[in-house]
Amino acid sequence: MAEETAKRPHKSLIRRYLITGLIAWVPVGVTLFFIRFFAEYLGGLVNLLPLAWQPKTLIGHDIPGLSALLGISIVLMVLFITGFIASNVLGRYLLGLGDELLEHIPLVRSIYSTVKQISDTMFSNKGKSFRKVVLIRYPQKDTWSLAFQTSDTLGELNAKVPGHNMISVYVPTTPNPTSGFLLMVPPGDVIELEMSVDEAFKMIISLGVIVPPFPRPVSGKTTPGLARVKREP
Repeated sequence: MAEETAKRPHKSLIRRYLITGLIAWVPVGVTLFFIRFFAEYLGGLVNLLPLAWQPKTLIGHDIPGLSALLGISIVLMVLFITGFIASNVLGRYLLGLGDELLEHIPLVRSIYSTVKQISDTMFSNKGKSFRKVVLIRYPQKDTWSLAFQTSDTLGELNAKVPGHNMISVYVPTTPNPTSGFLLMVPPGDVIELEMSVDEAFKMIISLGVIVPPFPRPVSGKTTPGLARVKREP
């Protein structure tokens, strides 16, 4: 009996060390997995180059990581050149012709126009989508959920519901925030939060384990670290 009692602290210590090691390695492993995934994907872009320009032909053998580096360089170069061209009158005119051409292709039209409208709204400085983190009562009256305000102008929806100037919010699921629910709620039922969109996404993905610090810093500067929820012993 005494021996079993003596072994328990050792088992508890071993278990604690294993869990601590797991917590330390899981973020590293997931990060390396995504880096490797994108590196392999971007490395495949090198195959789009003429055979005579590919690294293996020029150097004579493969160099690990070189294809991925060239792939990243190609993507950045294409984005930079496209942005440069789209910033002048001639470039905007050419892009307009391309948009008009795609708008006349039946199957492509619906997909392209939807994606373009979403990207213009989300990445434009004038867009208001995903700029605010809010708290709403969902899915029940006594429960609360994190949400992102996506629009405050609903057009026909507000016109058909007199007296309710509703806004649209997106309630993401956890731990995968790419799926969720679109809700229309009155502004009075929404509580605007001070946390940033990035902090809200971290909280959602971590299942509520990572919580942004509060109160916010008096200086107004965003604290780089996030407070970790203290678990009950």
